[in-house]
Amino acid sequence: MGLKLQLRNRIFGIRNKLKKQTMDKSKRPFLKSKRSFRRRLPPIQSGDRIDYRNMSLISRFISEQGKILSRRVNRLTLKQQRLITIAIKQARILSLLPFLNNEKQFERTESTARTTGLRTRTK
Repeated sequence: MGLKLQLRNRIFGIRNKLKKQTMDKSKRPFLKSKRSFRRRLPPIQSGDRIDYRNMSLISRFISEQGKILSRRVNRLTLKQQRLITIAIKQARILSLLPFLNNEKQFERTESTARTTGLRTRTK
């Protein structure tokens, strides 16, 4: 038993040494290289108040369809995103903002209703 363990340890020891020698820093598969990037300005300045009445601020965080944009897209902190979401919902309830902005979708539903009315059942 002792001889087998010695041989196995010797084999694995040699294998690990070879791995360490052949693996360069440039060939490491899972480590990302440090990239330089330009830091973006935060979308909400320190003086801006997040409020349902501040429509110029709120409208920047809503898509064309009227959906609230995600935090990743907005580049907001978690606290800012929560405050923006609450402000948008309050503005919608007070009818300062529309709940949906889907005029094209509404037109499509009207046209499909016309075509379904023309169909007749045959027996």
